[in-house]
Amino acid sequence: MQYEAPNRTDRKHLSVMQLMDMFPNEEAATQWFESIVWPTGQRCCGKCGSERTREVPNAKPMPYWCTDCRSYFSVRTGTPIARSNVPLRKWAIAIYLCLTSLKSVASNKLQNDIDVSQPTAWFMLHRIREAWAHEPPNNKWQGPVEADETYFGGKRENMPASKRKMLTGRGTVGKTIVAGAKDRPSKQVRAKVVARADTPTLSGLVQSVTQVGANVFTDDFPAYNMLGAAYRHRSIKHGAGQYVDGPVHTNGIESFWSMLKRAHKGTFHKLSPKHLNRYIQEFVAKQNMRDSDTLVQMRDTVARLVGRNLLYRDLIADNGLSNASR
Repeated sequence: MQYEAPNRTDRKHLSVMQLMDMFPNEEAATQWFESIVWPTGQRCCGKCGSERTREVPNAKPMPYWCTDCRSYFSVRTGTPIARSNVPLRKWAIAIYLCLTSLKSVASNKLQNDIDVSQPTAWFMLHRIREAWAHEPPNNKWQGPVEADETYFGGKRENMPASKRKMLTGRGTVGKTIVAGAKDRPSKQVRAKVVARADTPTLSGLVQSVTQVGANVFTDDFPAYNMLGAAYRHRSIKHGAGQYVDGPVHTNGIESFWSMLKRAHKGTFHKLSPKHLNRYIQEFVAKQNMRDSDTLVQMRDTVARLVGRNLLYRDLIADNGLSNASR
């Protein structure tokens, strides 16, 4: 049975005025976060998970005390915002702005919107993206599925001569490779930075999300040729100027790449390979939640923060990819 995605026009939007009414003060924001982190109303320690807790008079140094691990905690404990001094009201607004801005939010824009410093805004945005770093597991797609790859990096004609000299080979040399797939019926997307655009990598991504025997459509890049062994694979010959052949096309995943690249140029201007995958996962998550009500998206994002952590030193640590913006 094919999955039928809901109509996006049916979703309930949340206006800025409604958002301000929801969060008139810090107390309202705290109650909202607690209703998501502890959905049953049973408070539990973010450090050890114990439910044997009590409130702390005057909420100092934190509002709750765990009698098992004998430590103070709050609704932030056990999430990437645990060590943040930014009020929860500002966190709620930042999450809203991330979700409702089609091409995302630049840190210098968020800085002005919620009155924090630019470094704080940058770190806040990455901590929100930590919620989206791993898509929740789901059943493999029945298809049809489109698969494609794209490349991020500056144009050679815009590079200094010294850098152009280093990049020998076809136009993709020196660029960051992103592979992706899109399920047509559900409009769900998976995408990630990959080290190589070869058969094991590109075919492996398709196999990880697609049921055997499904229709899979790609372009004529040779790395996809082996898909025919497990799927009903057909390709479109972009090299010959062919872009649609009946149901065979990759327009869906290519429209996702277009959104990413518009954000790259229009919002962020430059992105480093080091952090590129974090930005990609933001757009994957937003694509996959796009038919949900705005408030549902916000609650889902907060729920996915639970059990995660992101320290600044880990965010900026060497991950083997260049930190040079492109």
